[in-house]
Amino acid sequence: MANNDKPGGSRTGKGSSGRGQRDLRVRVKTAKGRKLSSTLWLERQLNDPYVARARREGYRGRAAYKILELDDKYRFLVPGARVVDLGCAPGGWCQVAVGRVNALGEKSGKKVGRVLGVDLQEVEPIAGAEIHQLDFLSDDADARVKEWLGGTADVVMSDMAAASSGHKGTDHLRIVALVEAAAQFAFDVLEPGGTFVAKVLAGGAENEMQAMLKRNFRKVANVKPPASRSDLSEKFVVAQGFRGRVTDEMTEETEE
Repeated sequence: MANNDKPGGSRTGKGSSGRGQRDLRVRVKTAKGRKLSSTLWLERQLNDPYVARARREGYRGRAAYKILELDDKYRFLVPGARVVDLGCAPGGWCQVAVGRVNALGEKSGKKVGRVLGVDLQEVEPIAGAEIHQLDFLSDDADARVKEWLGGTADVVMSDMAAASSGHKGTDHLRIVALVEAAAQFAFDVLEPGGTFVAKVLAGGAENEMQAMLKRNFRKVANVKPPASRSDLSEKFVVAQGFRGRVTDEMTEETEE
């Protein structure tokens, strides 16, 4: 992003004082009872251009720009698409999907899509989206989602992350397991040709998951969108062209 998009990013020449460029970064003083980690998080939020942009443009969080950037590149949120957002709180991804699939029917002459968000917790209503409180890991979750949609989905997407344990290796394994579960859910509800998008953590334990996705989709890409903070190990997998559920046994028979 260009410097002039960042708070304090514009350059100023040396003034008569000769002190050069002024530091316009917002700095947060430590406060009694506040941990250093909380102070650093608050300072980062105040200086994050995506946080400021989300406030201006009405999104519920900076994460909205991750799915916007992914869709700009891979074009899966098209007018008329039926979208399921797993772990949708606070709702930024749903907000983006509503606009791009024309869920409100505002784009004249374009197909009208559907956006369905599910989460363990209650989520504030989002215009154009249907929000349900649901554990997607429950036995009947796929059937309920298809019932709500009135059929299968064109896109299943997930920005979920497992609760942090503070141990990098453990957290990586947990999020890989969560993504694998989300993928299995997608296999049950996706239309052939559909797309699965999910957040993962780079760490080397996801080879089996990647192989599973490559068996079930025609194209699988791993990407870190610009809105993803550089200090985070997260990346996103975009799997397109769902083949229909392909099992290990079916793969072995094909190879023979």
